[in-house]
Amino acid sequence: MKAVYKTDVGRIRKNNEDSVGIFLNRDGQRLAIVADGMGGHRAGDVASNMTLTTLKEMWEESEGIQTADQAEEWLKSKIIHVNRVLFDHANTHDECDGMGTTIEAVITTNLFATVAHVGDSRCYILNESGFQQLTEDHTLVNELVRTGQISKEDAEHHPRKNVIMRALGTELNVSIDIKTITFEEGDILLLCSDGLSNKVSEAELAEILKNEDDLEKKSNLLISTANERGGEDNISLAIVEFSDTGEGDL
Repeated sequence: MKAVYKTDVGRIRKNNEDSVGIFLNRDGQRLAIVADGMGGHRAGDVASNMTLTTLKEMWEESEGIQTADQAEEWLKSKIIHVNRVLFDHANTHDECDGMGTTIEAVITTNLFATVAHVGDSRCYILNESGFQQLTEDHTLVNELVRTGQISKEDAEHHPRKNVIMRALGTELNVSIDIKTITFEEGDILLLCSDGLSNKVSEAELAEILKNEDDLEKKSNLLISTANERGGEDNISLAIVEFSDTGEGDL
């Protein structure tokens, strides 16, 4: 397994409200996380960082995940816990009132990958079947597309494109999308915040992931491309490749 993660403040914003990391549990399995915070003042980075650090601490103490059901239950229960932690913090700290974050969290093992998703950050997979998005954006505009009220092309330039319908920390209860897929030799997973997916097309993402560069160069190219297109938002990504070589292991 090879993996890399990066975050960049972009070209416009002063603060980086994204948090990203890849962590190992006691069995050497990986948990990759991308969280894109939102909220007034500096509350966005509080929400995303609390999410990352809380999940990191619980993951590093975990072990014994052998099946997809166990991975799905771990992600569901722990993200529900994080949601409550964020919600309680926002309600007891005035400066964090209304804060929230997206969450893209993926457990990878030698047999499968389990994806947990809330918000508009994304998870993609590149495998022998091609390149596809595994997650469904929890946004107003995507709901309009899904129900046939606007086209996918219209959605790209919709004035309410950034309105998120679901996030961690904003409500007492949260609904989490969870799915498990087969993860095999040569497959690549890409997790990213919308600072990347809003600037780089799916065709371009796939082209960069398919090139012969190592993961470090691929991640740098993805971020520089988003910045060249304006870089109005923070840009974060995590890439995990199923490989039998040790290069770049995390």
